[in-house]
Amino acid sequence: MLSVHSDTYFMQQALAEAQKAYEAGEIPVGAVVVCENRIIARAHNQTEQLTDVTAHAEILALTAASGHLGSKYLPDCTLFVTLEPCVMCAGALAWAQVGRVVYGASDEKRGFMLFGGKNLLHPKTKLEMGVLENDCGLLLKAFFRTKR
Repeated sequence: MLSVHSDTYFMQQALAEAQKAYEAGEIPVGAVVVCENRIIARAHNQTEQLTDVTAHAEILALTAASGHLGSKYLPDCTLFVTLEPCVMCAGALAWAQVGRVVYGASDEKRGFMLFGGKNLLHPKTKLEMGVLENDCGLLLKAFFRTKR
């Protein structure tokens, strides 16, 4: 019997990835890609570890999901990410034609909503925001408190 998970459940899984980033000294952003109610990819920020400014959780998760499905297009997938994607990640989401994007906390400095919003995504991509927003934001605030 197939159990149906909620957006909250999948965001909790993305938060678990963000916690891994936090513990590794990375900005704590986590992402999971879901297809047919199953997680097919998980990732967290690894820009420091990989010495790669493009190693954002979303990019790494998209790459893993594409490899899993054997397709560069992900129209039947949902990306859950703990922080609003940046413009670079929004562009990658558009090129991958991700069917749905769900994010937790807003990024008031670098989030894609400041730079064109939904227009940066593929026209068919559905967008949800604010899922577990408080939990996602608290982890980020805790991380940056340790850096100041």
